[in-house]
Amino acid sequence: MAKTEVILTHNIVGLGGESDQVKVAAGYARNYLFPQGFAIPVTQANKRHLEALKQKRAEREAHEFNHMTELSKALQKLVCVITVKTGEDGKLFGTVTAGMIADELKHQFEITLDKKKIHLTSPIKSLGEHEVELPLHHDVKATLKIRVESTTPITAPTEAAKDEKPHSEKRGKRPVAEKAEPVVEEKPKAEKKPKKAKAE
Repeated sequence: MAKTEVILTHNIVGLGGESDQVKVAAGYARNYLFPQGFAIPVTQANKRHLEALKQKRAEREAHEFNHMTELSKALQKLVCVITVKTGEDGKLFGTVTAGMIADELKHQFEITLDKKKIHLTSPIKSLGEHEVELPLHHDVKATLKIRVESTTPITAPTEAAKDEKPHSEKRGKRPVAEKAEPVVEEKPKAEKKPKKAKAE
């Protein structure tokens, strides 16, 4: 495959940034990079254009650095709450993923962060607080606190047990109520009253 050298005019992920001189397939340069304005051929005239491209790149990188520094300060103060389904013992069904964290950051705090910038050293499989590393920029790192909560709280079984206690008490009262029916004793008393009246 024929290769050609080009000067990038834009930052292209996996290829390079503005002002980088890279070798690419001739067809890729001719059919995609040049028509889209993402690169220019390496010529004497274009080499003079490099200074402007380097300045553009420096400005973009400075802006990115400042933005990520501010973002890291904001993220350090936050606690991102993630609710997950768990079993009765509190064990998670599955794990908390970088995608889930990115979605919750957008939903809770309106912070858009690429899930590739969320680095999980090990899968999160338990409830409670966890710390997640965020390599936001090659010079900026942040730590985000995650609190994993269950949609089915572990307190639910104890509440159910409390609900069952009144039922058992009611069941206990029924036999007591049946025993405390001295209806039979009242009939002889009623018979004694007329006898006293006869004696008078």
